[in-house]
Amino acid sequence: MAGFSDRADALVEVEVVPHPALMVIFDLGDQPLVVDDGAGRQQRGCVTAGLAPPHGARGRGRAGSFACLQVRLSPVIAYAVLGAASELSGAVTALDDLWGRDTVRIQERLRAARSWDDRFAIAEVELARRQEAARAVDAEVAFCWRRMVAGGGQGRVERLAAEVGWSRKRLWTRFRSQVGLTPKRAAQLIRFDRAAHRLAAGHSAAAAAADSGYADQSHLHRDVMTFTGATPATVARAPFLAVDDVAWPVGP
Repeated sequence: MAGFSDRADALVEVEVVPHPALMVIFDLGDQPLVVDDGAGRQQRGCVTAGLAPPHGARGRGRAGSFACLQVRLSPVIAYAVLGAASELSGAVTALDDLWGRDTVRIQERLRAARSWDDRFAIAEVELARRQEAARAVDAEVAFCWRRMVAGGGQGRVERLAAEVGWSRKRLWTRFRSQVGLTPKRAAQLIRFDRAAHRLAAGHSAAAAAADSGYADQSHLHRDVMTFTGATPATVARAPFLAVDDVAWPVGP
């Protein structure tokens, strides 16, 4: 979790960026947060963003009122917490479409809290309650996801399927229905995220490509363009990457 607020005079814009986690944003500002989903639609207030949202998705808050609590959820956790992970791939969705009136109740508690630590504690309790009350992903799917993250998105789907005793087809189907992406697309997203953070840390595109398992620099360029619509040089200067190590120091 991370808390953000800004009392600047200008309009605040926050990119909704591709990341190997689903995102939940609790709007805590004086004026509603407006989120463009990158496809011409808008959501207001508390929202979720699925894995790999389209480039161009961004949130906008009015000057002097912007505040939000952002949560990143592994898809194996989001499946239970949000209740519709398979339907959220790439989508920006109003949180009350998933949680109903609970969304307003939680939002009011967060706004009334006196500190960010109190807000984090409230959010953690609410998320844990939902996770415990819902059905979990298959243990095999969770295992494969964690192996993919640990391996930086490298490795073959067939090998993962063999490790859990499933056919490739069964893993592909169950993974897609519970995570929201196919194993191949999920691996691509994980690999992109690792490379993007290396670019932001000052590595050259060639070094980031080699360290992240890309065949070459052109391969990296294609993935960066696919996920962000920008070049690796532009992504290297992206403000959201500079914030990541501070907001989430232990990584995804």
